[in-house]
Amino acid sequence: MLELRPNCECCDKDLPPESLDAYICSFECTFCGGCKDAVLDGRCPNCGGELVRRPVRPAEKLANNPPGTTRVLKPQGCAPHPHPHG
Repeated sequence: MLELRPNCECCDKDLPPESLDAYICSFECTFCGGCKDAVLDGRCPNCGGELVRRPVRPAEKLANNPPGTTRVLKPQGCAPHPHPHG
């Protein structure tokens, strides 16, 4: 089950479970759409994987399957992901 992390690792923007602005990689690193597009070029800075929109967990399922509460934040922020061809 997805952890549904509560924030963007780059800018610390809140990303509640119902957010349509949350993007994850296959390891569930979590970023907002602004950082995904403007800083990361759609790639996770941790693993290089593709960032895709995180699905929204139905509200009625949150009581028995709560979202994560541990905030993950890169203290130095996120550097742009390097392009493979320069």
